[in-house]
Amino acid sequence: MEPLMPQKADTGRPRCVDLREVLNALRYLARTGCGWRLLPKDFPPWQTVYWWFRHLLRRLLFQTIHDVTLMIDRERAGREASPSAGVVDSQSVKAPAAKQRGYDAGKKINGRKRHIAVDTDGRLLMVNLTTADISDSAGAQMILEAIRKRWPWMKHLFADGAYDRKKLMDKAAFLDFTVEVVRRTDTQPGFKVVPRRWVVERTFGWMTRWRRLVRDYEARIDVSGGMMQLAMASLLLRRVCH
Repeated sequence: MEPLMPQKADTGRPRCVDLREVLNALRYLARTGCGWRLLPKDFPPWQTVYWWFRHLLRRLLFQTIHDVTLMIDRERAGREASPSAGVVDSQSVKAPAAKQRGYDAGKKINGRKRHIAVDTDGRLLMVNLTTADISDSAGAQMILEAIRKRWPWMKHLFADGAYDRKKLMDKAAFLDFTVEVVRRTDTQPGFKVVPRRWVVERTFGWMTRWRRLVRDYEARIDVSGGMMQLAMASLLLRRVCH
């Protein structure tokens, strides 16, 4: 990650903080779910950590680290760096500090909804945060264009029955996507793993291991997205380094 970090300026006040310790503090905060003011004294002051978090977020550094590590991990697994197929789904979470919230009548949750797309191994490709009252198909329409720009080789998407909507299918066809709806079969008793759909559910499970992501504690949507990218990038970095 060091080549991606901001370089020291030639003029002005010399930098006295170690960016490695700043990233360690951010990972600690996302993993434990503690508040900014509750960071241990072994890390830099919380005001410094927060300032660098907002600075790196504006530079899209967390997104860059995540995407680069994702491609490295895919190549390590013997796949092409850019994925060609993915799975989409959504998750509603409570957002007590959000300025704008919505009510998801199906899940009975007042908060935000995370619309995500993952590759066929569960690596996060795209995330779109909306209020919880936005439907799954409407949220998926918002990320189709972003997926096309960010992952140009993506062609095929798997989804559940909530995404079988005419507007979504028309937009997917316009952007040269193929959306395959994988429906659940309840003919057999007991729990059954639904092909393809379990991958994205496992990704949601990875997210909730980071206590900061169990709920959406952020007031701003961009800060919440940065926390998700930070957590998933840390997961990929650990996988690649080990």
